[in-house]
Amino acid sequence: MIFLKLGGSLITDKARPETPRLDVLQRVAREIAAARASQPGLRMLLGHGSGSYGHQAASHYGTHLGAASEEDWRGFVEVWRVANQLNRLVVDAILEAGLPAVSFPPSASVIAEEGEIVELAAEPIARALSAGLLPIVAGDVAFDRQRGSTIVSTERVFARLAVALRPTHLLLAGVEPGVFADYPANSRVFETLGEADLQPSTLASSAATDVTGGMADKVRHAMAMARAVPGLEVRIFSGIEPGAVQAALSGKPIGTLVVPDQ
Repeated sequence: MIFLKLGGSLITDKARPETPRLDVLQRVAREIAAARASQPGLRMLLGHGSGSYGHQAASHYGTHLGAASEEDWRGFVEVWRVANQLNRLVVDAILEAGLPAVSFPPSASVIAEEGEIVELAAEPIARALSAGLLPIVAGDVAFDRQRGSTIVSTERVFARLAVALRPTHLLLAGVEPGVFADYPANSRVFETLGEADLQPSTLASSAATDVTGGMADKVRHAMAMARAVPGLEVRIFSGIEPGAVQAALSGKPIGTLVVPDQ
């Protein structure tokens, strides 16, 4: 069972509002299809970030901080609209690659408190997997019992589902070749990243607008998932190079391996 995330930086141009990288998205969809074809029994949950669709709108309206006024809730709807727009592009690319994709948006399945997921409808996703389908989740707006609204990242959704679905691999595909060991020089990537390596300079956030915390959030949630699911292999890698996503799905050791302390 593999959890694969396509980062917003990979499938969109995060510096330009609502700008997809359709060529990358379509290529990656074909690589996923090829990996599934070569491993007929492979079960996979696909997630994707919001990139230049959700993050800039959420930052503008402050949706991740809460909603109370009519204007706040109109912002909530706008963030949902643009996030859903990207999700439709991802689903369509996966369908066009010949895979039986079905979307499970967190806005319809998650309840949060103070920004953390407290309820998530996991059974429909588990049933989709049992039926041989490819379920897709994404970063999305969610209703929050304390704040009114929040934003949930794909990593948070994955972390909540990991306990129930017990993945063997968590693969986070972005544009960076892994986690840099010498930020901001960015000349050396950790082959293995342990908890002792979690320094503020290591966990620098994304340069583009990212209301969910960028690399820092990804690493922390990846580490937490690795602790919660014994034996889980976690890798952060670049999906930019053709064949990289297929290689990762086939078990090739690329990028940074995230390992919790024992």
